[in-house]
Amino acid sequence: MRFLDRTFERLGLSAAPPPWPPRRLSLALQGGGSFGAFTWGALERLLDEPEISFDAISGVSAGAVNAALLASGLMEGGREAAKARLARFWKRMSRAAAPSAGFAELPLGLMTRALSPYLFNPFNLNPLREALVDEVDFARLRTRSPVRLLIGATRVRDGGLRVFATREVSVDVVLASACLPLIHHTIEIDGEPYWDGGYAANPPLIPLVLASNAAHLLIVQVTPTNSARLPTSPREIAKRLEQILFNATLNAEVEALKYAMLIGATPKLRRLRIGRISAQEEFEGLADESAGNLGWDFLERLRASGRGAVEAWLDARPRDDPRAV
Repeated sequence: MRFLDRTFERLGLSAAPPPWPPRRLSLALQGGGSFGAFTWGALERLLDEPEISFDAISGVSAGAVNAALLASGLMEGGREAAKARLARFWKRMSRAAAPSAGFAELPLGLMTRALSPYLFNPFNLNPLREALVDEVDFARLRTRSPVRLLIGATRVRDGGLRVFATREVSVDVVLASACLPLIHHTIEIDGEPYWDGGYAANPPLIPLVLASNAAHLLIVQVTPTNSARLPTSPREIAKRLEQILFNATLNAEVEALKYAMLIGATPKLRRLRIGRISAQEEFEGLADESAGNLGWDFLERLRASGRGAVEAWLDARPRDDPRAV
């Protein structure tokens, strides 16, 4: 930290933290299946703070879903409406998953190893689509959203990231961002096929920094980073591979952003502060859980952990180097 402090001083960057807690905040919401209920709790706790407003939100997969629900709720009825909308959605998804609860024991990549979604789900039944259509007025959101949205999806053609801005957000955009190709039918937008945004950016971080005017950015990370033991079974290996894959893009963007902050010295980077809360740090044993588990007790525990993580973040004073994540 001392080395970073001296480096920032040589670059003319002030290490003095701005007032705390932040008055305006941008959010980067990672995807991770049912682990997104941690983000539900984190958003709920942030909404309890009337002095904190939201500038821009980037998200993929479950992070994109939570972002759309938050923005829609704020647009329609303010903070309480946003909290109610998030709670309704997660309860609905838990009820919809109850008939297939046995799949919760499988990692997402193994759930359909033998069958493609075009075989086991030929009619493309998708309870997520129905829930989003019921909860979000996308036509109104595109023109009236109180926060800027950046929803990431992965182009199947070249593996590149497509970031959809607020004016482009639709139910298909959110579904594309959450489209795991072994589980869901591919989503096409304007003739271009898309898969889950987590393959290309989880979530888009640098585009968020470029789009945001807030001095504070909070990353909500839900996919576990560490594994306490070596995975040996096919199930354990597949789960660990998914965790590594869906964190790799975030880690790469964080490192790139740190470097840019050190050498770029733009006015925006001079005042930028980045925080990160992690589901794994709050939820004991998360690395051994399945991101396909939508059991209500599990979701409630994740929600409580998200609330607790934000509580600790709000109570903590910024570190000596508040730029570090």
